[in-house]
Amino acid sequence: MQRLLSAAAISAAVLLGSFPAGAAIKHHRHHRYVSRPAARAYAAPPEIACTKSGCIPVPPGCHAAMGRSPNGTPTSFDVAVCGDYTLYGNR
Repeated sequence: MQRLLSAAAISAAVLLGSFPAGAAIKHHRHHRYVSRPAARAYAAPPEIACTKSGCIPVPPGCHAAMGRSPNGTPTSFDVAVCGDYTLYGNR
């Protein structure tokens, strides 16, 4: 009987010792940290302005606005407003 218990203990030790030490550890992906302003800049699709030159992306720091003719009537085209100046037409 004692021989049977020692054989069982040895087989259990061999069985438990055959598993690699890191078998229970899951692989975790490492994520790169991105600041909130950078994440917003990456996530935001470019704004499109349909100007007389065609539909084009608005440059960074600018926004699309309704274009006007020199006498002030609205046109059917957009302009890109960048601070105190406009691109692709009058505002």
